[in-house]
Amino acid sequence: MTAPRAVLKKFPAPGKAKSPGLAAVEIRDLSSNGKKTVAHRFGRGRITGLTLIAVLTLGMGYLHFAGSSTSVSVPAGAHAGQLTMHPCTYSTEKGAYAADCGTLVVPENRADPHSRLIALPVTRILARSSHPLAPIFHLNGGPGITNTTFPQANRLAAQHDVVMVGYRGVDGSSVLNCPEVTAALENSADFLAKASLSAYSQAFASCAKRLERSGVDLAGYTLAEQADDIEAARVALGYKRIDLLSESAGTRLAMIYAWRYPNSVDRSVMIGVNPPGNYVYSGAEIDQGIERYSALCAQQPACRARTGNLAASMQHTAAHMASSWLSLPIKPGNALVGTFLGLTESTSEASPISGPMTLDSWISAAQGDPSGLWLLSTMAGLILPQSFTWGEFASIGMTDAQPAERYFSSGAGGGSIIGNPLTEFLWGAGDLAHAWPANPGENQYTSVQNSNVPTLLIGGTLDFATPAQNATKELLPHLPNGHQVILSGLGHVPDFWYYQPSASTRLLTTFYDTGRVDTSRYTPNVVSFATPVTQAAIARDLLAAMIGFAALAALSLLWVARRVRKHGAAGRKTSFATRTIVPLVLGLGGWLGAALVVLTLWPALSLNSELLGILAPSVPIALGLYLAWTHRDWDRATKSLGLLAATAGALLGGWLGFTATSGLFAIVTTTIGAAAGGNLALIAVSLFRERSARGHGNDPAATYAVAPAPGSLTLHAAHHGDAHHGSAEGP
Repeated sequence: MTAPRAVLKKFPAPGKAKSPGLAAVEIRDLSSNGKKTVAHRFGRGRITGLTLIAVLTLGMGYLHFAGSSTSVSVPAGAHAGQLTMHPCTYSTEKGAYAADCGTLVVPENRADPHSRLIALPVTRILARSSHPLAPIFHLNGGPGITNTTFPQANRLAAQHDVVMVGYRGVDGSSVLNCPEVTAALENSADFLAKASLSAYSQAFASCAKRLERSGVDLAGYTLAEQADDIEAARVALGYKRIDLLSESAGTRLAMIYAWRYPNSVDRSVMIGVNPPGNYVYSGAEIDQGIERYSALCAQQPACRARTGNLAASMQHTAAHMASSWLSLPIKPGNALVGTFLGLTESTSEASPISGPMTLDSWISAAQGDPSGLWLLSTMAGLILPQSFTWGEFASIGMTDAQPAERYFSSGAGGGSIIGNPLTEFLWGAGDLAHAWPANPGENQYTSVQNSNVPTLLIGGTLDFATPAQNATKELLPHLPNGHQVILSGLGHVPDFWYYQPSASTRLLTTFYDTGRVDTSRYTPNVVSFATPVTQAAIARDLLAAMIGFAALAALSLLWVARRVRKHGAAGRKTSFATRTIVPLVLGLGGWLGAALVVLTLWPALSLNSELLGILAPSVPIALGLYLAWTHRDWDRATKSLGLLAATAGALLGGWLGFTATSGLFAIVTTTIGAAAGGNLALIAVSLFRERSARGHGNDPAATYAVAPAPGSLTLHAAHHGDAHHGSAEGP
């Protein structure tokens, strides 16, 4: 068999007059017997493109399904108390540690003999020692936050197994998701506005009704049930006694577990202690924290030069907060909530919302620059709606329903420096206590009980979320074997873990191993208001980036459009870049530009909305792909078909990408999906055009029209003689 031969014949395209620089080329593959065969429609470039699209699509599918693959379920035929484990590894700040992973089966409501079963994930990080001491059960904070994440576990795993039992309602087979609450917050005009607080509480009521209709027994989602889950895991793992390590809201669970199972606990460490009643914050305690920061500011010349009295300045600014920065609205309630959260931690590790950085924004606002307050307002609106599993948050929060009702009926909190924004927000101005169903056992642990368990209480002098004095006054007197360490200059739990790790590790391991309190490695944290970066600077950089990327995306489209208008087509290199690399610029620039418009003109519209997240990146990508594909001289029907296909493909691909992940990374996957979908649609249109061209010819050989480069004859896909500066095999 001889090799195929190509015959190239130059002639006018069908129905077109001959024009300078435009030639039609008939490509015929001739076999050894002289018979014609159809030209290949899938060249190397097109096959490469399809392969990349397939890989990207598979990658997004993996991300989508990988996100849900961590869920657990009740094994067939399982019984309450059953624990199945298998070897695994667990990622820590020092790399992967050998572990056991598995599923614990428990009743949803132990008070109901006919209760359904639910499954909880259990992870045991194995001690490095061949003769380990008592295992440490870690209880994370919240409520509404997972108990399966503990990157600092490596600090304790030398002598101890470290165990995490997933929280029911967050980590298990039954998750109390409340998209109603998330939507209410994302579409809030202001977190603390009356209408927003009402919508927030109503969303909880709607969520509770939906969960109950689906068969969820909300009476089973309490701290007492979670404590019983810990005990079930202890028994199933074969431990006689355990140590507890709890953080923030998790300290409440540690208290209840020790009260219910005192003989099961060896020692307990609580970081950021939250005694009963303290899911309701105190305006007076917030003021005390601000006054402490104000005193520190007065001791530093640079800070003192900017404000004579930080606390007084903040009170004045809160009462006369700017409504906007430049043209960007500031939501006062969001800014206040963001401020409280920013004040909870004092070290630089909490950047960009550490206490000193947050206070710097207030000092700048008093001097006429509210950019930092805008950043706090915007970040609160973006982050908080997605921060909690809201159903579990409400179920556990109802433990303090009575203190919340007393607080809001008393009118407390008025007249303080910034008010009590987080309490107002989280409790919906008190309405949450009535919106979520009451639990028959919610009043069981409303007061502190005595405990003989050796307990170490750890707090910081600048902790706004769990002030150390609450543990001193309310819990320590009930602990005959209790100790308390208050760390100077530190805030909430993250500060404990990030500041001087060797000191905190020594404190923990010494207490667990011997019962002694060793703070010998600590030195006081020096709080500095001279932060290396400010929230105001971040706000300015963010605004510049939003404008810059949006402008770059617009200029990219104008540049390609100009090439098409001037030269007839984008050209080989420009087309390749616009269909592969430039979509990243178009997607990010499109979203940032749309976000800037929304923040300016429609501040109540959520930046997390699906409509914005899909349309903003996908539409400019579709336009860019179309411009890279089209030719100036093609007929209107062909152009319209290409534009429609690029838009539909980009929107479909963008939707697939948006649903593959969540958060800000969804912008990236949406961009990739839109580029893949739009390119695939245009390849399909090109194949259709080529088939149509063969159908109108005298033979099945492909007919192409080209605008050759000077001194050369380049083959380009075409329809009825239309010129196109593209690839040799067509779009």
